[in-house]
Amino acid sequence: RPIYVSAFNMFPLIHCTTVGGNSFLFYPFKRGLMLLKMSLKTTTTVATSRSFKEDRIWLNGKEEDITHPRLQSCLREIRRLARKRHNDGDATSTELTGLSQKVHICSVNNFPTAAGLASSAAGFACLVYSLAQSFGVEGELSGVARQGSGSACRSMYGGFVQWIMGNQEDGKDSLAQQVEPESHWPELRILVLVANAERKPVGSTSGMQTSVQTSCLLKHRAESVVPHRMEEMIKAVRGRDFPAFAELTMKDSNQFHATCLDTYPPIFYLNRVSQQVIHLVHRYNRHYGETRVAYSFDAGPNAVIFTLQQHVPEFVHFIQHFFPPETNGEDFIKGLPVKRAAVSEQLKQSVGLEPMPKGINYIISTKAGPGPRVVKDPSLHLLSPDGFPKL
Repeated sequence: RPIYVSAFNMFPLIHCTTVGGNSFLFYPFKRGLMLLKMSLKTTTTVATSRSFKEDRIWLNGKEEDITHPRLQSCLREIRRLARKRHNDGDATSTELTGLSQKVHICSVNNFPTAAGLASSAAGFACLVYSLAQSFGVEGELSGVARQGSGSACRSMYGGFVQWIMGNQEDGKDSLAQQVEPESHWPELRILVLVANAERKPVGSTSGMQTSVQTSCLLKHRAESVVPHRMEEMIKAVRGRDFPAFAELTMKDSNQFHATCLDTYPPIFYLNRVSQQVIHLVHRYNRHYGETRVAYSFDAGPNAVIFTLQQHVPEFVHFIQHFFPPETNGEDFIKGLPVKRAAVSEQLKQSVGLEPMPKGINYIISTKAGPGPRVVKDPSLHLLSPDGFPKL
């Protein structure tokens, strides 16, 4: 039977959840800002036992290769830190026993994986946090999470988080730092427009490696654009200045995808639906003569919309009009509830675009969320008492 550690000390496992994030500023320069989204969650359960023959991991119901270099990097580092704690005389007897045992890991995302919605960031953050809880590792963990996924370092904290570039050659001082907590801007809302939940053809890591090697725009972006834009973005967030925040967000999203096109061979993350969303946002703002909504696209076709709470009902139904879904019920709008609202004929005519039926599969309505947390309810554990995934 597995040896468990939990907040209740009732079950020998660690179970945690963390939320997904979306980058405002692109991450290859080791400096960027992320906002963690509450309704997009990764849930991970970790168990250790002397009966386990080897380390194993299951992701979204399917066993994955535990020997993947990024997974191994995180496992090795957590175990190294646990051994160091043991040598320093700080570990408990339970934690000491677990050091020699294998682990079983089970993780589930409640949002599309590898579709440009930061599933790897949430996943590796939750993995590192769960392993640290299981092995009794304390302190700064964003540097460990970064070994799994660059953006995962920012998912170790809630709210608005920046990735500090650092100065050391070994990168050990390239860590995450919370700019503001999730409670800082309560009126800010996020709408994730899921156009395609399939795995993207070019992964974020491989795409970035190609861009670094071939894109001249990337070098200009790193040296001349990102440092000033980071300062302006942090200022906008702290001042809750939505027009400034929105403009910076959209400009940076556009430049990221310009960098993708400047890569050789070029990388195409956006599709026709993505382009239509961009047109709709700009025409919606133009109709009202002010910036009410903003878009951001990471490495995928799915839009992340930022707006204020009072604009959510109209904009959601505005999107429903221009992307008529197969269903108008609860299956189309997930997450936080959205009130019904009418879209005026004047607004529809002002936009002047033809609807694109079934372009958006569904919308996730959410807001800023916290960093990783231990889930104390044993019924929510993903592993059964024998240490294998529940059916």
